[in-house]
Amino acid sequence: MVAQTELSDDRIDRVFHALATATRRDILRRTLEREQSISALAADYDMSFAAVQKHIAVLEAAELVVKRAEGRERLVRADPAMIARARALLAQYEDLWRARIDRLDALLAEPEPEN
Repeated sequence: MVAQTELSDDRIDRVFHALATATRRDILRRTLEREQSISALAADYDMSFAAVQKHIAVLEAAELVVKRAEGRERLVRADPAMIARARALLAQYEDLWRARIDRLDALLAEPEPEN
């Protein structure tokens, strides 16, 4: 079993749900590069401003981005700490599967018993 030291199942579900859509992954990538306004983000997608806001709301609920007000603009930036937590969780899964494969390799390497 994978130890979930930092994230509850609900938080993990929100993170991977947020990352399940290409548009949200692109918004996350863009906001990792630099903080951007929602308007600037929305300008690059073939969807309504409201649809982009909904994508950002999903990312924000997953704590992958942080939104703040600056005057009339709403600025969005990625939260590298949550991304690091998600990466650590995936690394735990990778370790689990590598250990299973190593055990399988060891079993297959054992000599066959002679009859």
